Amino acid sequence: MKPLILVTNDDGITSKGIRTLVETMQTIGEVIVVAPNSPQSGMGHAITIGEPLRLYSTHIFEGVTEYECSGTPADCVKLAKNYVLQDRKPDLVVSGINHGSNSSISVLYSGTMSAAIEAAIEGIPAIGFSLCDFREDADFSHAIPYIKSITESALKNGIPNGIALNVNIPEKTSLPLKGVKVCRQAHAKWQEKFDYRVDPNGRGYLWMAGNFVNFDTEKEDTDVWALDNNYISVVPCQYDLTEYKALEQLSTWDL
Repeated sequence: MKPLILVTNDDGITSKGIRTLVETMQTIGEVIVVAPNSPQSGMGHAITIGEPLRLYSTHIFEGVTEYECSGTPADCVKLAKNYVLQDRKPDLVVSGINHGSNSSISVLYSGTMSAAIEAAIEGIPAIGFSLCDFREDADFSHAIPYIKSITESALKNGIPNGIALNVNIPEKTSLPLKGVKVCRQAHAKWQEKFDYRVDPNGRGYLWMAGNFVNFDTEKEDTDVWALDNNYISVVPCQYDLTEYKALEQLSTWDL
């Protein structure tokens, strides 16, 4: 019996990335799609609580049961589990393929990975796939064999409970990918600045910009190093944000 695979993303149901992921997953199992009806990049783990969610059947892909949702990527997973699939549980949730990297600290802002982590919260194995190329017409062809291999390996070996895999793939160049590295999230951050500008009506607004700062330079066990050296990075992520060493320390405080 073929595995049941739920596909979602944060770039929207019409993006090139999700089409590539759907077509790849169709070679592995039965595919159900529940994805946002518009781009949701940078939404993190937001959910819709103050307005209704709308869900419509679509006909974008061939041979697939598919729905577009007015909500966030996390909403899509919740709706898929509790409404669309009802008494069926996916064998795997895959999110992406995102147009752009979700390595290092970006995992916290990522709608792509939040969908995968929402699945992990529900006890469903999950993988978020991202390509380090923000272009709408990005070339995913070099990534497809690796995405298929990683997916098949996850289905065969299992992903630990409560874990989602964050998979980032270098953009296509003239050089072949060197392979896959299982690694940790790099210690890095976005150092933002805000540009003040004035619109044509004379009203001021702010535009966020900034630079990515990596504090783990030259450390070969990180996802940023792997990507910089043309490897695919695989980082196991958890939703439990408790820092247990600090928990032990704080328990000694006189509060």
